[in-house]
Amino acid sequence: MKQFYAQLVVLVVGSLMAGPTLAASVLNTGSSAVVIVVVEEGTRTEISLDAGGSDTICASGCFLTLPNGDRIGLTGEETVEIKDGVATIK
Repeated sequence: MKQFYAQLVVLVVGSLMAGPTLAASVLNTGSSAVVIVVVEEGTRTEISLDAGGSDTICASGCFLTLPNGDRIGLTGEETVEIKDGVATIK
């Protein structure tokens, strides 16, 4: 039984030390679909968002290229709203 409690303590302490998982969110508030490019840990991904659509991105930070060509760096804590190709970061 002591071994069980020791393993449980190690699991709980390890989870607390790891901290919360962060991720940025992106929301298309415009009236038409947009395509954004996300580069995270060297991997490039295109994400299409319909009008009113949203997605969760950048769990460990990334670069985001917007439809208007702007490129921004994200840490993974932000909310990015895109309207007519222009981003507002909150």
